[in-house]
Amino acid sequence: MTLQIEIDSDSGFCFGVTTAIKKAEEELARGEKLYCLGDIVHNSMECDRLRSLGLITIDHEQMRQLHDVKVLLRAHGEPPATYELARQNNIEIIDATCPVVLQLQKRIKKQYGANSQIVIFGKKGHAEVLGLVGQTEGNAIVIESFDEVMKLDFHHDIFLYSQTTKSLDEFHRIIDYIQAHIAPDATFKSFDTICRSVANRMPNISQFAKRHDLILFVCGRKSSNGKVLFNECLRVNPNSHLIEGPDEISPQWLNGIQTIGICGATSTPKWLMEQCRDAIIEAQKDQQRE
Repeated sequence: MTLQIEIDSDSGFCFGVTTAIKKAEEELARGEKLYCLGDIVHNSMECDRLRSLGLITIDHEQMRQLHDVKVLLRAHGEPPATYELARQNNIEIIDATCPVVLQLQKRIKKQYGANSQIVIFGKKGHAEVLGLVGQTEGNAIVIESFDEVMKLDFHHDIFLYSQTTKSLDEFHRIIDYIQAHIAPDATFKSFDTICRSVANRMPNISQFAKRHDLILFVCGRKSSNGKVLFNECLRVNPNSHLIEGPDEISPQWLNGIQTIGICGATSTPKWLMEQCRDAIIEAQKDQQRE
């Protein structure tokens, strides 16, 4: 029987990442020297591809040494301090902050006040979260999971936001807990700021993973969004493997398999999933020739 391979049509770059990469490619095509503050996407192979086109990845410390150059800000966004540094060093910003993240930054900045607790459900140290915390002069409280909600002061006003790529279900659990514990004289407001193009992938990828004997989840191991989606694949289909590229596919996984589903994170390029499909097809041809 011929092995059936399906690439998930919903997987691949989200709108924000696609836009950031397009902006980088346009600048590089003009022959411009372009720096990128942090990895443009949490996928080493896509970063290598853009590096081969001339993109130079830097960190914040290296940016402080630069003057009179162009620096691209990736989809994750940056705190106000980064824009101020660019102004001081005469750096031209190519701003590829995702519109969803940009809107969230503005809402948090507008809400921030001395007597309220701005709480962000997100991953500590994540680029997007650092940009959000920066809107509050570093005073926002970050909680990574439901277990950390107990550390909040329920006698003070709480305004709850979320990193755009977090779990919708866990966010609602946090809301329910705060509503049940907030003091009668304190205000609680929650703002659902989770990106739907990411949130909707959870039920979609769950259905996709159920359809196949084997799931290959292609993703850089740094991707937070990738970990969440891969764990969902694993939950519904224990025969799921996280790989960064075709070189990590084990021939043993294919034994007795009739259907393979290839999917990935919002940081996974379509061409990489296609490479994985092509590697399996070639491996099958080699076996038939033997």
